[in-house]
Amino acid sequence: MKDTKTTHKSHAATESNTSAEISKVAVTAFSISAGLIGIWAVACMVAGTVNSGGPVSLISNLFKAIFG
Repeated sequence: MKDTKTTHKSHAATESNTSAEISKVAVTAFSISAGLIGIWAVACMVAGTVNSGGPVSLISNLFKAIFG
């Protein structure tokens, strides 16, 4: 029977791949969060525009709130 030697040099590659995968997950999570916050902001602006009576009223009410 022959003795065969096999060497595996995949340890460093595994660490870099794990780091890359963690980075991909983090970027995806931040992107989803930013998207949800953006959608919420648009919904709030639409609701404010509807409640104030239109975009011009919204802006005039904003200046009244800021400057009194």
